[in-house]
Amino acid sequence: MDLHEVIVRRKWIAADGIAAFELVDPAGKRMPAFTPGAHVAISVGLPSGARLLRTYSLCNAPAENDFYLLGVKREPASRGGSVAMHERVKAGDVLQISLPVNNFPLASQADSHLLLGAGIGITPLLSMAQHLHAEGKAFAMHYFARGADHVAFRDRLAPLESAGLVHYHLGLSSGETEACLCSIMAGTDDGRHAYACGPAPFMDTVHRLGAESWTPQRLHFEHFQAPAEVPSAGTPFELRLRRSGLHCTVDPLESILCALGRIGVEVDTSCEQGVCGTCLTRVLAGEPEHRDAYLTDAERAANDQMLICVGRSRSPVLELDL
Repeated sequence: MDLHEVIVRRKWIAADGIAAFELVDPAGKRMPAFTPGAHVAISVGLPSGARLLRTYSLCNAPAENDFYLLGVKREPASRGGSVAMHERVKAGDVLQISLPVNNFPLASQADSHLLLGAGIGITPLLSMAQHLHAEGKAFAMHYFARGADHVAFRDRLAPLESAGLVHYHLGLSSGETEACLCSIMAGTDDGRHAYACGPAPFMDTVHRLGAESWTPQRLHFEHFQAPAEVPSAGTPFELRLRRSGLHCTVDPLESILCALGRIGVEVDTSCEQGVCGTCLTRVLAGEPEHRDAYLTDAERAANDQMLICVGRSRSPVLELDL
């Protein structure tokens, strides 16, 4: 993955547990263009000297092309990425980031848009909302949070709130959240598309309710974590790499990524939960066993690509384009 340098122009606390970052070009140039729902990968340094690649959604409107805005939640079970962003990164620092990638775009054919965000999941939806509002497109945003102190980017939400486009749902129990979502998602308007991002229980609820009355084509999801516990065990298989000519056996309790590391093959990774798409790899032969929350059903059925952080093989031999 190609990375380029940016400078942290500003850092501040956007909400309880959420730090905000403005990133700019060192030479003052325009930032590479992006579309609503896009994310960038950032190389994050740890105290040990190791580096992690972590993905974060862009929160600002695409028309604001002189900076990128990020919101990063400090995760209690962080493997180091969010803690480093909160504790080590400061204004004036130079970071290495990727070009924007969008796996969560707005549907161009939609007549209206329903944005459903919970917690830090509001970040990609905020970019969508600002863009849709500027374009005069029909939409409604529903923001679920633990309380008022956990609502991020209130300054950016204020104009949308004044226009009656943002609705807050604060401090709800899981049952109350489900009842609220059931009411919000009621109706059979075929021209309406829904976009959801948030913690796994919230996403599971939207998935389940959406399956009852929405066609799959009108539901769009951005997962920050796997929706369920990803099984790690499986049968062993032979892994062949066409470009490098290497091969190895992937053991029952070993991921493809770990097996590649054993034979000295490095692959870009980030979440290692099958949700971000960083390690997406072409499959040249064999039948992959998909265990991710990233690919669509149609993409899984094609069996020509897989996320190798969690995926395995149903066939005795799996050949990858590595």
